[in-house]
Amino acid sequence: EIHIKEPIEKEVNPRLLPGELLLCEASTVYKYMQEDGSNRGTYGKLVCTNFKISFLDDDSASDDNEPQFKNKIVGENDITLQCVDQIYGVYDEKKKLLTGQLRKYPEKLIIYCKDLRVFNFCLRYTKEEEVKRIVSGIVHHSQTPKLLKRLFLFSYASAAPSNTDGRNQTVMFETLEDWRDELERTKGNVKYKAVTTNEGYRVSEKLPLYFVVPICISEESILKYEGRGIPIWCWSCHNGAALLKMSAFPKEQDDSTSQMQKAFLDGIYKTISKPPYELLKMDDLSSSLPSLQDIQTAYTRFKQLFLIDNSTDFWATDVKWFSLLESTNWLEIIRRVLKKAIEVAECLEIQHTNVLLIEESATDLCCVISSLVQVMMDSYSRTKSGFQSLIQKEWVIGGHGFLDRCNHLHKSEKEEAPVFLLLLNCVWQLVQQYPPAFEFTETYLTVLSDSLYVPIFSTFFFNSQHQRDTNKSGEVLKTQSGPFRFLSVWDWSVQFDPKAQAFLNNPLYAEKPKPDKSQRKTARFKHQRQLSLPLTQAKPSTKRGFFREETDHLIKNILGKRIGKFINSSDEPPNSLREFYDSWHSKPVDYHGLLLPRIDGPEIKVWAQRYLRWIPEAQLHGGGTIATAAKILDLMEEVQSLQVKMDEEHSQAVSGDVHSVPMLRNSARLSSLFPFALLQRQSIKPALPTSTWKDLEDEDDLVKRDDEFVDLSGDML
Repeated sequence: EIHIKEPIEKEVNPRLLPGELLLCEASTVYKYMQEDGSNRGTYGKLVCTNFKISFLDDDSASDDNEPQFKNKIVGENDITLQCVDQIYGVYDEKKKLLTGQLRKYPEKLIIYCKDLRVFNFCLRYTKEEEVKRIVSGIVHHSQTPKLLKRLFLFSYASAAPSNTDGRNQTVMFETLEDWRDELERTKGNVKYKAVTTNEGYRVSEKLPLYFVVPICISEESILKYEGRGIPIWCWSCHNGAALLKMSAFPKEQDDSTSQMQKAFLDGIYKTISKPPYELLKMDDLSSSLPSLQDIQTAYTRFKQLFLIDNSTDFWATDVKWFSLLESTNWLEIIRRVLKKAIEVAECLEIQHTNVLLIEESATDLCCVISSLVQVMMDSYSRTKSGFQSLIQKEWVIGGHGFLDRCNHLHKSEKEEAPVFLLLLNCVWQLVQQYPPAFEFTETYLTVLSDSLYVPIFSTFFFNSQHQRDTNKSGEVLKTQSGPFRFLSVWDWSVQFDPKAQAFLNNPLYAEKPKPDKSQRKTARFKHQRQLSLPLTQAKPSTKRGFFREETDHLIKNILGKRIGKFINSSDEPPNSLREFYDSWHSKPVDYHGLLLPRIDGPEIKVWAQRYLRWIPEAQLHGGGTIATAAKILDLMEEVQSLQVKMDEEHSQAVSGDVHSVPMLRNSARLSSLFPFALLQRQSIKPALPTSTWKDLEDEDDLVKRDDEFVDLSGDML
């Protein structure tokens, strides 16, 4: 049976941003719902602009029934050109990858997105000329190599008004003052200094304008090898030990050059190993962590598990889910990265040793490890503004090549690697293990990962500060007095209104208590773990199950079988590290002290919200973290309204401007896909797609219960 919504009669035009141009369009395109084996869907218009691909149906014209968590820039039927991963055409029921010039045009178009959405369009009822125009237009604008200046980023910056909310606490690290303030905040200004040697980029175009080095390093040393071989400061621990990074010399060199470089490095090491500096431990990340190619290969395999075309595909992969997940090696890479961060934390915290991270460019895995260590050891980095400042410092100004690693220009797949996504996946592990320690939520991390592909922000679209500055100054000269301003992704008001932004903030964040005056004069101790009581029971269970809470049957039965994953620890940590790890986990958690992730066995999980949010079959009806969030936000709303009433009674005046939280009434009608998708149909069991299902039917709770309605009106919490 084919359910068809009649073609729309009224004209629906796309909402264009400043600088956005309509390039091609096709009418009478049929978009499949992509939920089950039926051909249900809706007719509409498919358009391609210099910013996005967009499907417009009659629902696009109305503002009724809008989701609470609405992105003002990218709608649910919009795909930015940078978010397109692969495009397939269907010819006589056979899928074929579409690239470059096309001789024959497909009857169906399947677009796989980097945020893991899948769009299915039927072009059988569309005029032939329009099919040619729209298919070749979409393939050309989203898949072929382009120049940097052709990015929509430049069109938008020239045309957009400069009236966005400037109130932003994020430190951008674009001035010398920002670096000096950070040195002062971490008490690193005794042994380290911010330098101006690279002003005008006379040392290197890869280095930022300003950075921090040990006080004993001379300007001549920095200039000698374009900044290579120079230890650059990342962060100082409370005990004085510091985290440093260094760009290594190329390995293929002639003997005389190698000898000179070795002598230079020996001199540097001797200088920074003497007092007042701590002992130095060097860690070459290129040999101790997976290569970028390994990371890219693992993620490519991993994401295929979630790019689901239809229900049948989902249930077919679900039967062998664990073996497929293990074969990708993605969770094992996350575990290895977290373990490396624990090693570095142990050197800084226990051994009082400076750690020098070494990598060829010091802009990939160095960024991951240094950021993770700071999130684990510095509670400021677990606040929203602190985390954003950290990304600015280590990644944006630090020179991570977002343009190449995300392959935004489709220049070279060899350079592509999801390094920043790897960091977000690692931070998510910490967020879900220690929710009260973070001011932001997993929804914040998911939205941040989506923002990688929105080219109206300059944050993730350049390889270095030099590249951004030179392109910006060139455009300003070109437009002369006209407006030209790159937006920062940290201005969340551009994408979300205040009600939606509430989902990015953690209502259960354990804010740092202000110290009493009597305590200020006392000496600063190391992390006071033994003196603080946990907000929740923090000791790990002695059982090696998927979850600590044996009572949480809903999560355990439905989500656990798909999300939890046991990983054998092939490389056991050394004794001192193991002792440090076990000792920390045997004590209560201080949410403002050191945080160590649990990395044994099934503790490393799949980031469910990011990877499963578009798959209706994987949702929990009325369940998941959103059920808890709904209850908490309802309670907060009630408390706020009571507070307003009390204030009114005291002042005999009506308070006008009250900060509201999202209304999430009737949480049983939501699902774990929220806030990215509204409640979908109940998951339908396949009609015996494989013989395996028959064997599993009697024993698997998940299969038996997947259509069961969960009533949240009782005492779920």
